[in-house]
Amino acid sequence: MTTFPLGRPAAPALDISGLRVSYRALTALEDVDLSIGWNRVCGLIGTNGSGKSTLFKAIMGLAKPQAGTIRVAGLPAAKARRQSLIAYVPQSEEVDWTFPLSVRDVVMMGRYGSQNWLRSPRRADHAAVAEALERVGMAAFSDRQIGQLSGGQRKRVFVARAIAQNASVLLLDEPFTGVDKTSEAMIVDLLRDLAAAGRSILVSTHDLSSLPALCDEAALINRRIMLHGTPQEVLRPENLALAFGANPLAPRGTIPAALAS
Repeated sequence: MTTFPLGRPAAPALDISGLRVSYRALTALEDVDLSIGWNRVCGLIGTNGSGKSTLFKAIMGLAKPQAGTIRVAGLPAAKARRQSLIAYVPQSEEVDWTFPLSVRDVVMMGRYGSQNWLRSPRRADHAAVAEALERVGMAAFSDRQIGQLSGGQRKRVFVARAIAQNASVLLLDEPFTGVDKTSEAMIVDLLRDLAAAGRSILVSTHDLSSLPALCDEAALINRRIMLHGTPQEVLRPENLALAFGANPLAPRGTIPAALAS
C-alpha cells in the first residue's frame, strides 16, 4: 500500500465535483459529483453510453474535462497520477493483445512510476511483480505472451499490474466482461482484500447480481450521478429506472430490459 508522509489523508480517496466532458457536440458527462472514501469498493452502473468509461478516462487524463475538478487523496488528479497513486484496469477492447509482451512484462509496467528514467527493474520491482502474479494465480504464466491467455486470465494479469503498482486508488472498467466464474470469484476476493487493506476502488460493471457481494456502495450514472448509496438502495427497480428507463412500477427484483442482453 502507498505510504503517505503524514498517514492516510483526511481527504476522500476520490473527490469529483462539477465534472463535464464533451466530445465536440456530444456531452458525455455533465455536472458529475462523486466522493468515495477509503477502504471502500464503489460500483459504477449504467447503460452503454452513460459515461462510465469517459469518467475513468477523465480521472486518468485520457479525456479532457471542460469543467469541474478531480482530486485523488486531496491532490489534483494530474499530480496523483505522477505519484502513481491511481491504477487503471481498462476494458479488454482497449488493449492490443497482439503486442509481443509477456505476462511478466505487463505486470512490470505497474512498477514504471518507481523506476528511473531507463526503467531498469530493481530487485524490489521483480519481487513486487512476482508477489502480484502469485496473488492472482498467474505465476505459472509469467513467460506467456499476454494475447495467448483466456479472457479471465488477462483480467487477472491487469489486476496484478495494479497490485504491483501499489496504488491507493484502483479503477476497473468492466473487469467481469468475458471472464470465467473462477476468475470472477478471484477478482472479487482480491478487490475486497485490497479495500480492507486501505485502498479505494471504483469498478464499473453490468453484472448487477455481483454488486452486494462486491461493493460497499454503488453509483448510478446517466451522464451525471443519478444516485449514490448502498447497493441495495441503488438496485431498487424504481431507482434503476433513473438510468435504464425501466418501468418504476415493475415488480421488485425485475431486471431492466436494457440489461437483459
